[in-house]
This record gives sequence, C-alpha cells and structure tokens, in this order.
Amino acid sequence: MTKADLVEKIAEQVSLSKKESEMVVNTVFQSIIDALANGDKVELRGFGSFRTRQRNSRTGRNPKTGDKVSVPTKSVPFFKPGKQLKKLVNE
Repeated sequence: MTKADLVEKIAEQVSLSKKESEMVVNTVFQSIIDALANGDKVELRGFGSFRTRQRNSRTGRNPKTGDKVSVPTKSVPFFKPGKQLKKLVNE
C-alpha cells in the first residue's frame, strides 16, 4: 500500500475529498516525525510504537577504495509492532 492508496482509502471511508484526506495523512506523518525528532516516543495502542535508537560509532569501510572510515554515532528511527498487529499479521 502506498501513501496515495492510504489517502484514497481514507477518502472513501470517511467521505472526505482526496485533498482533505491527504492533509490528514500528512499531518499524522509529520506529527510522528516531529515527535521522533524531539526524542519523544509515539505509541499507537494495538498497532505499535515508534522511537529512536542510538547507533554507536564504528569503523566502516569505503566499498570503492577499501579504506577504513569512521562512522559517527547517530539516531535512527525504530518501529516495534504491538501484540495485536503481530497477531493479525500471523493469522
């Protein structure tokens, strides 16, 4: 399912225009992005939770030259599915 499919599904289900549905989807996604950027956790009961995880610095390798490269510490987004979502997917 793509973002466009999601917008179309919402438009059908809630009787909104596609433009209004797209605004709803964009607002939800942007709210999740903003919360993660602020270091907050986003929990959607029954679906799952979004949070950031810290990746430690490490020594990598440049695939072109083979030289060793220092990769700095960084935060990455992480999604943990909820029990209900896991159950539905595995049925």
